[in-house]
Amino acid sequence: MADHSTPHFHNQAGLAKIRTGVKEFMCIGALPPFDHPHIFIDMGSDNETICAYCSTRYVYDAALHAPCDPADCEFQSRQAA
Repeated sequence: MADHSTPHFHNQAGLAKIRTGVKEFMCIGALPPFDHPHIFIDMGSDNETICAYCSTRYVYDAALHAPCDPADCEFQSRQAA
């Protein structure tokens, strides 16, 4: 099975905001096993949004050359080979 192609972000640290270099992503809340339902967020023409589950504020930054800042908020699934 292929890894997910849509970036997944978490807010384990409880940050006030997470900057993203993308406008379409999944929010998982905290890290598993304390995550919320993984929801797809599409900012559309807006430059910020708030997750309805965990209230994380995501702010789009076109100049960001990474999926998110801080970088450790990007969730990497750990699938067994």
